[in-house]
Amino acid sequence: MAEVSDYVADIKKYTKSVDEDKVKTIVTYCGIALRNRDSSLVSATDETELATVRDGFAAKKLELSAKDADAGIAKVVKTMDGVNQKGRVTFYYLLAEETGTLGKL
Repeated sequence: MAEVSDYVADIKKYTKSVDEDKVKTIVTYCGIALRNRDSSLVSATDETELATVRDGFAAKKLELSAKDADAGIAKVVKTMDGVNQKGRVTFYYLLAEETGTLGKL
């Protein structure tokens, strides 16, 4: 599993300021999923995967409606366009930032 500093460095590719405490919260939330290469990534081309992000992290942790979650997810997918291996922690952080829900972490 990567160090928090590795996740912070990846997130900084997409946003200027990163709250390390929020990153730690996401890493804790993801837990064991980050140990497996496949589950540590988000497949933006897999509708089932994006539904899992919407119905899991976005709904449960960020308390977003499906509509708001889908809009946020679409923006994050666009932001990370061209990146074949989208890190789950980065994706989740950008989703929270995009939807104005970092404070819920």
